[in-house]
Amino acid sequence: MRAHKKQFIEWTLLIVLWLSAIPGWSQEEVPFAEENTYITVSGVVKDKQNRRTLEYVNVSVPGSSVGTVTNADGEFSLKIEDAEMVFALEISHIGYHNNRVRLDKEHLSDLKIYLTPHANMLNEIVVYAHNPRFIVEEAIRKIPVNYSNKNNMLTGFYRETVQKGRRYINISEAIIDVYKTSYEDMTTTRDRVQVLKGRRLLSQRASDTLGVKLAGGPTLSIYVDIVKNQDALLDVETLNYYDFFMEEPVQIDNRQQYVISFRPRVVLPYALYYGKLYIDRDKLSFTRAEFSLSMDNKVKAVQAILAKKPYGLRFKPQELSFLVTYKDVDGKTFLNYIRNRIRFKCDWKRKLFSTGYTVLSEMVATDREENNVAIIPGKMAFHQKDAFYDKVDEYWSEDFWGSYNIIEPTESLENAVHKLKKQSR
Repeated sequence: MRAHKKQFIEWTLLIVLWLSAIPGWSQEEVPFAEENTYITVSGVVKDKQNRRTLEYVNVSVPGSSVGTVTNADGEFSLKIEDAEMVFALEISHIGYHNNRVRLDKEHLSDLKIYLTPHANMLNEIVVYAHNPRFIVEEAIRKIPVNYSNKNNMLTGFYRETVQKGRRYINISEAIIDVYKTSYEDMTTTRDRVQVLKGRRLLSQRASDTLGVKLAGGPTLSIYVDIVKNQDALLDVETLNYYDFFMEEPVQIDNRQQYVISFRPRVVLPYALYYGKLYIDRDKLSFTRAEFSLSMDNKVKAVQAILAKKPYGLRFKPQELSFLVTYKDVDGKTFLNYIRNRIRFKCDWKRKLFSTGYTVLSEMVATDREENNVAIIPGKMAFHQKDAFYDKVDEYWSEDFWGSYNIIEPTESLENAVHKLKKQSR
């Protein structure tokens, strides 16, 4: 065991003061140069039994790498360029049967799609129940087999929001390219992210002078890909720091999954994680990971989260959590979606009340290319210590995204954009 191994995921907040000089942004119209040859399919996904909307559901075009996820309201919008070749959508979600929806070219909007919950079947899945760590080790060993052995270029949509209480004070989002080397390498040394186009809005209220920035934003897609960046969680040495437990199995993409929970078993100079790993029973591939930083020791938690703050500001962490999902395409497994949530409270010395903040960032891979892809040049790459908000400054035209696929904004986010735009006038 290494004596001084660094924190597995270095994810940091920069908390600064925006005084009277608030960074501005351009509101010029962005020319929409692409031909409008794509079709847009939109709708909402619900549970068939209770009619509850389902968030973070995978929506994809069968036989392609094009896809997105539903937002927190269960809504999606998918832009498809080769309209004549698209006859159906594939809808999948953890714990539900997949649903393939036939498309009628005359009715492509306001679709209502229902998923049927999958009854768990224990059958043979209990074979290794006595040794869940063995399953995790075998899944790590099979990474070079189960994941792509080619260099890939993912196109993704990244969104970052900051809320003060329930009110949005910062909204930033972008289309990004993510260059990933072969998973046979299992390192991120040459993996890079490039921001293609992005936009932002910032609250102009004088009371919102506490500026919160997430360092490294879009590099979520590199450093939180736990399968490729094993220092994030799955380094074999790191397994010694945890106890593993078998949980009730679930279905993902109509395939049965081992669900293995883990929690810290040792005390180290830095905070550890607890959570769940989802592993395909037949392929032994990682399909999903949910994990959170332990808040048992607040000092260690602060060290893991906070990079910089103004003098006299007290920082109280409440949550640092991650969701990472992967998707099987033609027998290989690829990164699909990452979500990161940071909750904390801040107050100034001599003040009685503290203010709660939530920083939410998410990335979905909306397309992928693995033939003759070129590495992103270093001078074009977004770096882990960069603050995403500082790299985008355009807002706001109706056709800003063109034919790129995004995560649809929720109703609350759309309302927040409207209010922030009114402030900026």
